[in-house]
Amino acid sequence: MKDLTKKNILQLKQSSTLVINERCKELINQGKKVYQFGFGQSPFPVPEDIVNALKKNAHRKEYLPIQGLEKLRESISKHLKKKTGVNYPKENIVITPGSKEAMLLLHVAFNGDIILSAPSWVSYEPQAIIGRNKVHWIATTRENNWFPTAKQLEKKIKSIKKKNLIFILNSPNNPSGTICKNLKELAKVAKKYGVIILSDEIYTDLTFCNKYESISKFYPEKTFISGGLSKWCGAGGWRVGFFAVPDKLSQLLENIKTLASESYSTVNSPAQFAAVEAYEGDYEDYKLKTTNILRSVGNYVYNNLKSNKVLINPPQGAFYLMPEFPNNKYKTSTELCETILNETGVAMLPASDFGFSPKKMLTRLCYIDFNGDEFLKAPVNGKMLDDKIIEKYAPNVVEGIKKLSNWAKNL
Repeated sequence: MKDLTKKNILQLKQSSTLVINERCKELINQGKKVYQFGFGQSPFPVPEDIVNALKKNAHRKEYLPIQGLEKLRESISKHLKKKTGVNYPKENIVITPGSKEAMLLLHVAFNGDIILSAPSWVSYEPQAIIGRNKVHWIATTRENNWFPTAKQLEKKIKSIKKKNLIFILNSPNNPSGTICKNLKELAKVAKKYGVIILSDEIYTDLTFCNKYESISKFYPEKTFISGGLSKWCGAGGWRVGFFAVPDKLSQLLENIKTLASESYSTVNSPAQFAAVEAYEGDYEDYKLKTTNILRSVGNYVYNNLKSNKVLINPPQGAFYLMPEFPNNKYKTSTELCETILNETGVAMLPASDFGFSPKKMLTRLCYIDFNGDEFLKAPVNGKMLDDKIIEKYAPNVVEGIKKLSNWAKNL
């Protein structure tokens, strides 16, 4: 009965990140030991004051405006101004049920092609397919931190005949855990050709360097910003995200609002009121602690995994690493990940899910298989945490990496 489904939808499969999460749960229910390095969900609790704000507003049952609660949009506008230095007025902010939905609406509304760099988040290409937008890939290298060079971007733009183009940038990056260090150069090229940039900034508050820099700083007139509470705040299940739209792209803003009105209508009311507290409250201490834990665990994984058998970049943000296992034994990265899961219990995702050739022996490793509530009770300061603390509060990570490292020695 495939004729009942549109051809572009038949190309799709369920999101691999969600599938691996469900598979891990099934294996655990079967009594098997699994090291859950496949699903990117914050391990930390939502700050108590934000939870209390949700409880306080649980009685709110009215529909809020399609564009979102005005107070929340105002708070996000101020947050972005402070974070990026760019003014996105509240009138240009749309509240969405997660930033994923925001990007989907843009794909559906946009009449043009999409430029992605390999690696890219698993859902960018499927969303483009849903929106019937052709995807053009740019290959990247470990040496350039898994981001395209300005020269590569310009070459790709010049090779595409479509006038309307969106280049999607995600830094800190999922799946590589690296930061883009040539933002200014990429922005210069995009500006030269009038290319729109979608800057996915969901991980900006989980940056391990001293200061985060947004590409919107260099190209504010045509840069969308998407973000939300899923990663820094630990509130992935609340589904509160946002889209910030520059004045010059107001037509797309109106289109997105129309699509929102005919799909999800509005984001749930209690969560929007609670999100105001998230953006207006002082959570710098929480962010510093959680980020330092992630930085320390990431470096522990990096130091204990890198070898002549495993190639890997040091962690720079988010909670991912992208180890490569060069070998002639396995034909695809999917086969590699299946073998590792079966033989060690370590669950990872293959690089082919992120835009790479199936033959590329890269994987995505998410190092958050620990109890974030308990870890926050540890003596966490601004310094890199001692290995003994990591061994105490992240035993699954320590054990899983040891198994993976020992397995790799036999390649």
